[in-house]
Amino acid sequence: MCQNICCIVPKDVLDRFAGDKKLSTELRKAAADSARITELLRTLRQQHAELTSVARAMGAHLVELAASPKITVYDCKHSQNLPGTSVAHPGKSKDRTAKRAFVETTAVAKFYKTVFNRNSIDDAGMTMMSSIHFGKNYNNAMWNGTQMVYGDGDGKIFTDFTGGNDVIGHELTHGVTQHSLQLSYRGDAGGLNESVSDCFGSMFRQWQAGENASSADWLIGADIVGPVAKAKGFRCLRNMANPADQGALAAQPTQYSQVTAGMDPHYSSGPPNMAFATACQTLGGKSWERIGQIWYAVLTTSGAMPNMTMPQFAARARQLATQMYPGKAAVAAAVDAGWKKVGL
Repeated sequence: MCQNICCIVPKDVLDRFAGDKKLSTELRKAAADSARITELLRTLRQQHAELTSVARAMGAHLVELAASPKITVYDCKHSQNLPGTSVAHPGKSKDRTAKRAFVETTAVAKFYKTVFNRNSIDDAGMTMMSSIHFGKNYNNAMWNGTQMVYGDGDGKIFTDFTGGNDVIGHELTHGVTQHSLQLSYRGDAGGLNESVSDCFGSMFRQWQAGENASSADWLIGADIVGPVAKAKGFRCLRNMANPADQGALAAQPTQYSQVTAGMDPHYSSGPPNMAFATACQTLGGKSWERIGQIWYAVLTTSGAMPNMTMPQFAARARQLATQMYPGKAAVAAAVDAGWKKVGL
């Protein structure tokens, strides 16, 4: 059974803020409530993931639902009732959160279609649904197995979670993983699950900005870190190029040998994150043009491998680098350099 839900903020980060006596009672309560709600939602996501696994084994995913996905937005109005009330014409909404959710989700769909020729999350045109204004001061965002859920944050520790395009790309990629490699959320596979979402979330951010791998900051969640967290010296959730960055709210190990049994996937994702960022920086150019294509191929051509290990992922990436780019030794060398840097 999955012990953690696929959300952008790790539970222990929320727990730390909940226990910080230097913070106001209101902020501590928001962090504690967010941690509790996030934990309660994990069972729902696990059930959806199991249903997806069975459906794909039966071939149900082979039916195309639409040539392109419909993008919908619902407003929970600070309740916890999903999906909430439908937002009419969200792309023109005066509610900036609704408009951002629509615009950025539409952009993620375009990113996957343009760059990877993928038709929505399931590659069959499924509707991409988002619920905004979930809960009161809810400090998280997540893919719950069928849709996106966004909190507004408390405005101090975290701000509106639709404000981070990498956050949106990250969470929607959990859905892509659910419909492809089907990585579980424990052990090596859990770390890979989180890492894949960071990789594609960062690629999406870089793609929107037209950035090269060398000029990208490789930070995850920089746009949702609130003023109180910044005052404590934090500037992001994670740093893919330097997982041990103490300016990250969830600093991670950099070596595979440092990954331990039972480690939260938000932390064990450090080594594969660094492998990807290093490979992209070593090769140069746009992250999504070569290295990203290899990572996508690992994700979508390996079949369902819920218990895939990091050494297996690394070996598959090396194999595909050679197969996909014959005669371009620099690509394979960059992938190899990335994994060697983290001890694989």
